[in-house]
Amino acid sequence: MATTVLGVGTGVFVITAVWIVTFVLWMMLLRASGSSKLGVIPFFLLALIITLALVFFPRSATTPSSFKEREIVDTLFIARYVLLAIVSVSFLGGLFMLLPFHFLEPVYAKAFRTH
Repeated sequence: MATTVLGVGTGVFVITAVWIVTFVLWMMLLRASGSSKLGVIPFFLLALIITLALVFFPRSATTPSSFKEREIVDTLFIARYVLLAIVSVSFLGGLFMLLPFHFLEPVYAKAFRTH
């Protein structure tokens, strides 16, 4: 189970995407007029077949393997966030120190006529 997000595999995301696309197509076809409203049925059956295929024929085994996967640990995690905080504060401080120079810059009037 190396490819999990929030403890959920990619198959759940594929099933969710299939049903979201199906519901969007349903909404579009149900607003149509005439016999094109019956186009909802094939999309429902296609989404149902894809869902059943993904549920009953999983790609990998449902039981975890006996060996432990190599775990990658970021030892500089805190140092990177401290550095990011220092750089962010420096950038914002410099920006707010530069703003008064921009707003207080004098604007001189131009002469109407030059001889």
